Amino acid sequence: MKALVYEGPDKKSWKEVPNPTIQHSTDVIVKMVATTICGTDLHNLKGDVPEVAVGRILGHEGIGTITEIGSGVTQLAVGDQVILSCVSSCGRCSNCRQGPFSHCLDPEGLAGIGWIFGYMIDGTQAEFVRVPFAETSVYVLPKGTTHAQAILLSDILPTGFEIGVQYGDVQPGDIVAVIGPGPVGLSAVMTSRLYGPSKVIAIDLDPARLKRATDFGATDIVNSGDADWMKQVLDLTDGAGVDVAIETIGMPQTFTMATQIVRPGGSLANIDVYGKPIELALNELWITNIDISMGLVNTNTLAMLLKLVAGNLLPVDKFVTHEFSFDQVIAAYDVFANAAEHDALKVLIQLVDAR
Repeated sequence: MKALVYEGPDKKSWKEVPNPTIQHSTDVIVKMVATTICGTDLHNLKGDVPEVAVGRILGHEGIGTITEIGSGVTQLAVGDQVILSCVSSCGRCSNCRQGPFSHCLDPEGLAGIGWIFGYMIDGTQAEFVRVPFAETSVYVLPKGTTHAQAILLSDILPTGFEIGVQYGDVQPGDIVAVIGPGPVGLSAVMTSRLYGPSKVIAIDLDPARLKRATDFGATDIVNSGDADWMKQVLDLTDGAGVDVAIETIGMPQTFTMATQIVRPGGSLANIDVYGKPIELALNELWITNIDISMGLVNTNTLAMLLKLVAGNLLPVDKFVTHEFSFDQVIAAYDVFANAAEHDALKVLIQLVDAR
């Protein structure tokens, strides 16, 4: 089969590799029909994650058809079309039983963390993939659900919802600010509407992103390049500050921005990944009584979100702006890595005969 292989920092190739095989009784083999690219894949390619070994197949999102099942798999069948969760969950350990699948204690005895696709084991940017713990790590695709809709459920929609909206404890009537309306930020904008906030403010430097945010449910937009950007946000809250600030960019200045606009007693939910320590001004924040949360997606809301997507209650197909075939995956990376230049959100990479 062919797969996208990490060849070292800033090096990748679409090449022939051996087909995956069943290794454990709970495995299935899936023929991939669609995948996509995440910002984490770009970090992996840069060599930012040392655990990603040369020769690793990249990717952790996708849709496919089961072609083979392990002897312990009884609830799935060959021919099932499934969404692959970016997080592998054994479903049995104490963490999985409590909900944080992202900290599964036995994802094949590897990292002690649920995210292993494209990280500790071969990933989904390939023609076939081995899926461990299949019965608790894949979800059968409802009839009528498109690839453009389903691909969002592997990672970014649950990430924005769980780590942004749920961890931020959005409540009816709240004023929510989302700093950085990229794919994950827009997921937070969209899914925050499920809780009935009175306002959702999108904050960014890019006018194109801000314009797009209104299509995903933002009621107000603020350009953070404006000298009075913070005053604009506070004016939208009658000077009180937002109830929930969701930070999705992962830079020290954007985290500081979030601390500046959240009201006393409010919540700050950090979604993004930080590659180095940042300063936390506890000398100023201790008296504000705010909650600060962060984390790795669990995907324990994937089944619920799938019902909403299948019922056309979340218009997630708006996320896919560019489509490619599997043999165009290198071009897809170029577009995604230069998203502003191409006005790209999510790229859909799929088999030509699966379109």
